[in-house]
Amino acid sequence: MSENGQGPGSSAKSKRKDARRNQQTLLDAAAAVFVTSGVEAPVRDIAAEAGVGVGTIYRHFPTRADLVIAVYRHQVDACAEAGPALLETSPTPHGALGLWVDTFVDFLVTKHGLAAAMQGDGAGFETLHAYFLERLVPVCTQLLDAAAASGEIRSDLDAYQLMRGIGNLCIGAESDPRYDARRLVALLVAGLRQPN
Repeated sequence: MSENGQGPGSSAKSKRKDARRNQQTLLDAAAAVFVTSGVEAPVRDIAAEAGVGVGTIYRHFPTRADLVIAVYRHQVDACAEAGPALLETSPTPHGALGLWVDTFVDFLVTKHGLAAAMQGDGAGFETLHAYFLERLVPVCTQLLDAAAASGEIRSDLDAYQLMRGIGNLCIGAESDPRYDARRLVALLVAGLRQPN
């Protein structure tokens, strides 16, 4: 051990942790810029949002495609992790479902731009879409099951169908400032309530 009480591997672990945190910051910044300016936004805008130099972005993501794929996966993971956390902290399962759907809508609005950017890479897009379904359908199922078990919503709902419907409501939202997909999706979620 060194004088500061750290073993030889502590410094390497700390650097890896810092690198992961820096990469998360870059991905969050890129996602925010993509939402407002699209996936073709200049890298300098992403760097400014993250508070880093342009070279830092290229060091982590050598091509725009690398960045787009990383943002997509990062957002899928964040959406997947949000579901169980919301179930634990929300007053009701239906409330958790509504909050998760808001997160899902935010992701979908960005996702449509990401999908358009990846159209040239059919195999890559299919791999990402499979990852999307693998990570998010179980989370949506968990939220629906909890809300149905509490008697708040109908019990005959299918997560894939709900997600597909929400996705269809989000088409075009990123390019039409007059269209509020979140409002229509909120009406859909309210309509899931169990009739009295």
